[in-house]
Amino acid sequence: MGAVAIKNSVYVAPKTDETQEDFEWLLREIVKGGGDASMCEARFIEGLKDDRVEALFNAARESDYRQIAEEIRSVEGGLPRRPEISEDQRADVEADVARLNRRLADVIAIDFFGAPGREAAEGLLAGLEARLRSRGEGGGSVAADRQRIEDLRGRTWVTRKGIHIDRIASAWLIRRVVDPDARFKFVAGKGYRPEEGELRFDMFEAEFTHEGDLCTFEVLCARLAIDDPAMRPIAEIVHDIDLKDGKFARPEASGIDRLIAGIAMGHRDDESRLERGSAVFHDLYAYFSRRRG
Repeated sequence: MGAVAIKNSVYVAPKTDETQEDFEWLLREIVKGGGDASMCEARFIEGLKDDRVEALFNAARESDYRQIAEEIRSVEGGLPRRPEISEDQRADVEADVARLNRRLADVIAIDFFGAPGREAAEGLLAGLEARLRSRGEGGGSVAADRQRIEDLRGRTWVTRKGIHIDRIASAWLIRRVVDPDARFKFVAGKGYRPEEGELRFDMFEAEFTHEGDLCTFEVLCARLAIDDPAMRPIAEIVHDIDLKDGKFARPEASGIDRLIAGIAMGHRDDESRLERGSAVFHDLYAYFSRRRG
């Protein structure tokens, strides 16, 4: 159902027609089984605040997305290095993909506040599906779908509220490489429909988001054909923090992760997060420009 525990016997969910119906069904089942339960509509006045409750929901769904991503990597890890997959193995992988798609859809349905991790799981699963479709052709390449930077200027860039490492880094990259005057718009994570002249990034159905095991920052670098040696270690750091897979084992990742987390904790406003986070990546870029590696 997606509810979170506030106390040992108190569970809470956002008030919608669907969650109310789920709770009514659960209440009947408890009473039918000889137990006792009550359902109420409530708001917090003292103590626990709404933003803390929202954080509980996001932490639960982020954990779900991380587990799905780990399962996808496990399936991917069992495949041969060569592009083609044997027909016997293909049937097993197709069953895994169908199961993981159902599991992902179930988690998305109870992701009430747009928790982090959805884009990573969707990107990994899309990469696995592309591998199945390729039938020995090697699949597509993100670099093959390159964008002309001139076509991206003067646009409004849209992403989810509550920006963190990948969205902060991506917004910094957009202003540095694409358009120094780029405008950003922060919206709810679910159900947003773009307006004319808008480009979405690091969100559901975005023009720029996770692809395979690449985070949005890496996708932007590939699609924009950025060949700057100083960007490579930054992309690796963002990847390690965002996907939590230790792929590059960058020693700087833990420190940058804590720094960005501190910015997020101290600033709920996304513009403030972007301003302070951009300063971090500006200085990080200057460091790698001199160090080269």
